[in-house]
Amino acid sequence: MRSELFGTNLESSGTDRFALQNPKMLRVALDGDVMGRQGAMVAYQGQVDFAYQSAGGMGKFLKKTFTGEGMPLMKVSGRGDVFFADDAMEIHLVNLENDSLTVNGSNVLAFDSTLSWDIKKVEGASMMAGGVFNTTFTGTGTVAITSHGTPVVLDVDAPTYADIQAAIAWSSSLTTTVRRTAGAGALIGRGSGEAFQLGFSGQGFVVVQASEGRVVVPHSH
Repeated sequence: MRSELFGTNLESSGTDRFALQNPKMLRVALDGDVMGRQGAMVAYQGQVDFAYQSAGGMGKFLKKTFTGEGMPLMKVSGRGDVFFADDAMEIHLVNLENDSLTVNGSNVLAFDSTLSWDIKKVEGASMMAGGVFNTTFTGTGTVAITSHGTPVVLDVDAPTYADIQAAIAWSSSLTTTVRRTAGAGALIGRGSGEAFQLGFSGQGFVVVQASEGRVVVPHSH
C-alpha cells in the first residue's frame, strides 16, 4: 500500500517526554502521570488510565466554580504514548525552569504534574470585564498551550495591551490591569470583549493569538 499519508505523518520516534507530533498534535511519552484537559486525548498506546481530576482543593474549587475558569482536568497515568489535541488548534510547548507562567485556562492542553498551579484574578478587574481569571504555573516542567492561529510573542518594553480573549499566556512577573476603552466598543477588537483590554507592564513577554478564540454560533432547540 502506498500513500503520501505514510510519509511525513508517521508517529514521531523522538525520546522527549513532551513532543509535537505535528503543529496541532502533542505526544507525551508517559512513564508516571501527566495532567491533561478533559476530552483532549485523541489516541494512546500502552497501559494508560484516565481519571477526572478535582480542582485541587476547596480553595481552587470555589474559585473555579465562581469564575467559570475553563480548565477541566484529567490525570493520565501509566506507561505508553498519549496523543493530545484540541480542535486542531496550534500547540506550543513552554519549558519552565524554576519559574512561572500565567496562561488563559481555556488554552491549557497538558502539563507536568510536578508543576504547582493556581487560579488567580487579574488585578483591577471588575465583573463587567469577564474572562479575567487565569492559571499560574510554577516550578520546573513543561506546559503545552494552544492558540487559535499562529501567535505573536510581544516583548513588554512599553505599556502593552491585548484583547482579553486574545492574550493566551504571559510572564507571571508582569503587572496586569484591565483597561476599559469607553465609547470605542464598535471600533476596536472583534468580539464581545472589545471594550476591555488587559494591560501589561514590567519586564517579560505576552503571547497573543491571531484570534479572540472560537465563537459558539447561537442556535435554538
